[in-house]
Amino acid sequence: MFNKNKKLIVILGPTASGKTKLAVKLAKEFKGEIVSADSRQIYCGLDIGTAKPTKKQQVAVKHYLIDIKKLNQLYSTGQYKKEAIKIINKIIKNNKIPFLVGGTGLYIKAIVDNLEIPTVKPDWKLRDELELKIKKQGLKALYDQLIKIDPEAAYIIDSNNPRRIIRALEIALKTKKPFSQQRKKGELLFNILEIGLNPIKNKLRKEIEKRTDKMVKIGLVKEVKDLIKIYDKNLPCFDAIGYQEIIDYLEEKTSLKEAVSKIKKNTWHYSKRQMTWFKKDKKIHWIKNQKEAERLVKKFLKNR
Repeated sequence: MFNKNKKLIVILGPTASGKTKLAVKLAKEFKGEIVSADSRQIYCGLDIGTAKPTKKQQVAVKHYLIDIKKLNQLYSTGQYKKEAIKIINKIIKNNKIPFLVGGTGLYIKAIVDNLEIPTVKPDWKLRDELELKIKKQGLKALYDQLIKIDPEAAYIIDSNNPRRIIRALEIALKTKKPFSQQRKKGELLFNILEIGLNPIKNKLRKEIEKRTDKMVKIGLVKEVKDLIKIYDKNLPCFDAIGYQEIIDYLEEKTSLKEAVSKIKKNTWHYSKRQMTWFKKDKKIHWIKNQKEAERLVKKFLKNR
């Protein structure tokens, strides 16, 4: 049941837009705690490539839903929603302000709109058939099949992510309803302020390039090399941008320079897809700087 006193602040935006830095500053200022909304930061070991909050940031402000799963453990949006809601309510009960922070649009929407997540059990036979189609006709053929039956999926599903495409098709084919239409909104759970970061395109692109170079400099190649010694390189978590490209380099399919260039390009395309998703939400307050965010938060928390 909706309670206007159960307040939640959401900080969202494309990758490399400065969400973590802003969220930590705001959470420190307003006695808050951070709940991550990042589908890759949940995994232990995916540190550098996911730009996980630093140890210093995690000490400065308590973070939740980071490093909660091993790389070989599956984690669904439904599971995320259940755990995130429980944690947000706990933070509120402790008289702190919950900040939901990240760039995984579906995770954020699951909380903000209280989405009913479709529960469709894996159909391994169907998945094998779809995998075979990829091998014979290429990934584009499968993506085109998905978009034909569900045009809205283009804004949700990465065209380069075979597992997401297969899962979306599996749900659509099994339920005979488009994947994008199966997430119905429920009754609002929280009184929410959504703050969005949307840097100027050129600035964001430069930030992506700078961040990628820094990731490589501080040990991204070693991180990936060490992880695939322990875990199967075909695990879904390694679909994350930055990991597959480095795996290709380690397997001598490409040079390091080409891999880094691909990471930058793929990250840029991903950031554009994120913005397409976020811009559909008219409740988001798009800000230009930290002071603007502080004013919005102060006003929002005033009537407590």
